[in-house]
Amino acid sequence: MKAFMVEKYGDQTGMRAAEAPDPQVGADDVLVKIHAAGVNPLDMKIRNGDLKAILPYRLPLVLGNDLAGTVVRVGSSVDRFAVGDEVYARPDKDRIGTFAELIAVHQDDLAPKPATLTMAEAASLPLVALTAWQALVERARVQPGQKVFIHAGAGGLGSIAVQLAKALGAYVATTASTAKVDLVKGLGADEVIDYRTQDFTEILHGYDVVLDSLGGEDLAKSLRVLKPGGTAISVAGPPDPAFARELGANPILRLAMSALSFRTRRNARRHGVRYSFLFMKASGDQLRELTPLIDAGKIRPVVDRVFPFEETLQAMEHVERGRAKAGKVVVAMT
Repeated sequence: MKAFMVEKYGDQTGMRAAEAPDPQVGADDVLVKIHAAGVNPLDMKIRNGDLKAILPYRLPLVLGNDLAGTVVRVGSSVDRFAVGDEVYARPDKDRIGTFAELIAVHQDDLAPKPATLTMAEAASLPLVALTAWQALVERARVQPGQKVFIHAGAGGLGSIAVQLAKALGAYVATTASTAKVDLVKGLGADEVIDYRTQDFTEILHGYDVVLDSLGGEDLAKSLRVLKPGGTAISVAGPPDPAFARELGANPILRLAMSALSFRTRRNARRHGVRYSFLFMKASGDQLRELTPLIDAGKIRPVVDRVFPFEETLQAMEHVERGRAKAGKVVVAMT
């Protein structure tokens, strides 16, 4: 099959189009013909080797973390899917590889594609939709009337998280550039901070939850907008000891993660709030819970641009250089 593979860690020069063996299909696996795949900042982090400590892949590696496609074969124990089904998924972190013609996905990580979406639209959703769900529903347990602050509301994660938070009944604030204020208001944001001209810490107070996708100084400042007992959940901040335990990391890596997040956790305690690092997990069941919200129009994908599969490297560069105007970039089979 045709695929885009990482042959050595580093920049774009370590990746190339290649012929790769067709996936092996286990008893619980579903073989999917990929029609479209989402491009995520995570792909660049993996390609660059930034996550080698927690994701020790063997090279060469087929890259890609989002897919929508059609089932072409099922394993002997598969009971949820049949040949011809249209599906979407974020494969398990140990079985990525959606920048390819085919992928074998465990049936538990797969879900029927939302009926109202195209393949390209569906492929833009799994990773960011699952991240938003696991942050806001599973971890923060957002309730109607609570106040949620989401960074970068026009981004891939932010655009979905704003809509999910509104569907949960929250009051939602977010940040965006001047040109994107109307876009994020159209997604349901109650309050939009123009980060080019305004400081969100001077405007927002008493929030229950912050979802951070930026890290660094933005995360540090976010702790100040939370009310006592509030929670800051970050996908870009330093990993914490809870994540190290969840990962099953060795003692040295656990100590390193604890040290990396020490200052953030200490600052959170000083403000009487909690800090939590999130690395999302694959889940077909959670995608099934999201799908009715999608088909009802409460969550709609925001797709910046669709590249042909042959231009996967250009699609990654488009994301890496910050050229995406809003939402997600997708590659599609022609």
